[in-house]
This record gives sequence, structure tokens and C-alpha cells, in this order.
Amino acid sequence: MQIRSKKLKKLKEILKKMDSVLIAYSGGVDSNFLVKVALDTLGRNKVLAVTADSVIFPKEELIFSCKMAKLLGLKHKIIKTKEFKDKRFIANLSNRCYFCKQELFRKLKNIAQENKINFVIDGSNISDKKDFRPGEKAKKEYKIRSPLQEAGFTKEDIRYFSKRLGLITWNKPTLACLASRIPYGIKISSFLLKKINSAERFLRRYGFSTVRVRHYHHLCRIEVLKEDIPRLIKQVQRIVSYFKKLGYQYVTVDLEGYRTGSLNLIKHAR
Repeated sequence: MQIRSKKLKKLKEILKKMDSVLIAYSGGVDSNFLVKVALDTLGRNKVLAVTADSVIFPKEELIFSCKMAKLLGLKHKIIKTKEFKDKRFIANLSNRCYFCKQELFRKLKNIAQENKINFVIDGSNISDKKDFRPGEKAKKEYKIRSPLQEAGFTKEDIRYFSKRLGLITWNKPTLACLASRIPYGIKISSFLLKKINSAERFLRRYGFSTVRVRHYHHLCRIEVLKEDIPRLIKQVQRIVSYFKKLGYQYVTVDLEGYRTGSLNLIKHAR
């Protein structure tokens, strides 16, 4: 408890020194917590949240971020990002995330300069360092700060304080862009992302809040929490029927359950 309190104190001190911030705002656990602390520390006039409207994220998340911003009384701006204009992103090599973040951070920096905001920050935390993240290079290039990392926050810390602050996102499932469901080397298309989103939305209707549908051409691999696998199997006929309508000939379940960055295991195993 004392360690966590020190982290929160350090976070507030970092934000105070920044004085004004533009936050890359997804509406998820991390960015909502960061927004809340920034608002409490700096006040509404010195905090601007910006959300990217892109085909790589489910529309439901954009709608949710708008609702949360309104609920928190946050100054909120939505921008269009155009990842599909970059052939390097579409090619989907192992550094795909770098080009995506480059597009986002370039626009955020421009908005910050136009509004005379001192820093652009994001909700990255210590737990994120466990995964392969090429986007970190873009962060360094555009001098994007990550106050949660700087203050030593883990995902567990963020959920803990979010609950104490009364944020409804304290137990929200982790979000990752839809492109992360596609193995490196398979070209990304808006059609493919919509297909994956439809599959995941179908599973969420049956109460699977944490879900990933990993795409391998005519085969897909479903990841849910390990404890949810028996319940998933009970719905197998409905799931297979719907997924085959989407174009999947083979529908599989990962018996290890959901884990962050599971596609990166393939890359590092080579």
C-alpha cells in the first residue's frame, strides 16, 4: 500500500511539472486512469484527450471513449488516422506497429503545438515492457512521454487505483488494435479487420469479455480466458456456424487461453 501511494504521488509530481498535457486517449483502463489523475492534478483547461478514429479499432471503443470523456468532463477531440495510406503498414512486417504509431504521434504533436500544450503523453505502463512493441521507437522520435511508466505503475496498480477512484473501467478487458490478430507477413486490409471484429463481437455477445480471434487465412484461433474455455465449447455449434459464414473453414480454440502478444511468440521462436 505504501509503495503504491508513493507511485501515485510521483505521478502527480510528474504531471505538475508538465503543467499542460495532450493525452493519447483510447478510453481503456490505462488512459482513463491517466486522464482522471491529470484532471485532478492540473484541472480541465490543461488537459486535452485525443482519440483516433481508425478501422484498426472497433467502433464500439470509439463510442465508449466519447461516453467516458463526457462522463469525466474532459476536453475531447477525435481525429482520423490514415494507416492504410502507408504501404509499409499494410505489408504487416514485424515493425508494423512503428508505422501506425508514427502516423498517430505526428498528428498528436501537431495538435499539441497548435494548442500550445507542453507535452504529449500516453498510458503505457511497466507491464507493457514485457511484450514486443516496435511503436516504442516512434515514441522516442516524437518525444512522447509515458508518466505511468516513469512513476513505476504496473497494470495491477492502475486497476487498483481506478477502482478506488470509482472509474468503471477498472476491470475493463485489455484492448489491442485489430491488426494485432494478424500474423506478420499476411497483408492487412480493412475487409480483414472488419471480419475479425465481427467474429469477436459475436463472441462478446455470449459473455466472453476478454477475447481474441487470431487470423490465419482460412483458419482462426480463438483465445478466451482459460476458465472460460469450457463455456466456449458449449457454444461450439453456434460459433462454428457463424464463423464459417464469415469465411473461416477451420475454427480452433487455443487451449492455453488468452495471453497478450501470443502472435509474437511465433516471431521469437524462429
